[in-house]
Amino acid sequence: MACQRCGQVHRLGTAFCKRCDGPLRSRDTESLQKVWAWLFAGMIAYIPANVYPMLLTSTLTEQSESTIIGGVVELVEYGSYAIALIVFVASVMIPVGKFIAIAYLALSVQRKSRDNRHQRHVTYEVVEFIGRWSMIDVFVVAILSALVQLQTIATVNPGIAAVSFALSVIFTMLSAQAFDSRMIWDEDGIPQ
Repeated sequence: MACQRCGQVHRLGTAFCKRCDGPLRSRDTESLQKVWAWLFAGMIAYIPANVYPMLLTSTLTEQSESTIIGGVVELVEYGSYAIALIVFVASVMIPVGKFIAIAYLALSVQRKSRDNRHQRHVTYEVVEFIGRWSMIDVFVVAILSALVQLQTIATVNPGIAAVSFALSVIFTMLSAQAFDSRMIWDEDGIPQ
């Protein structure tokens, strides 16, 4: 097992690190508490991300604010069905799916479920992989804000929802990273 402080690897059962004298643990005993804390923080941040405007657009004639769902509806009205679908999947379905998947994994470990461990591990790997791509909305808003700055003619600025969405994504990524996937297999009686 590896030391949490310096990374030195030791034999299983060693109590203290030979290099830095730090206590050695095979598992993070607070892993599930961290998972739940980060998950709830992500869910709370997701609410204003959907209620408040993501983009603030100003032109010579009008000013508009677009929420995530409002932007999807506008894209559908303009006939951009593919882009609307991408925005809806990336901004609504994937975050909600991540919330459900992380909660499912944490609950299954807490209840010591023996149901299909391999499938639960694959679910964890998918959540970890998707986490890297969850910031696509924030990148789009940042790019639009940087590119569309035509002084008095037109400007695009990020709204408070962009910050909330970014926080929600970061918190769910931290939640997934706090989850010790080895806990899925602990019921097999493998030594820790």
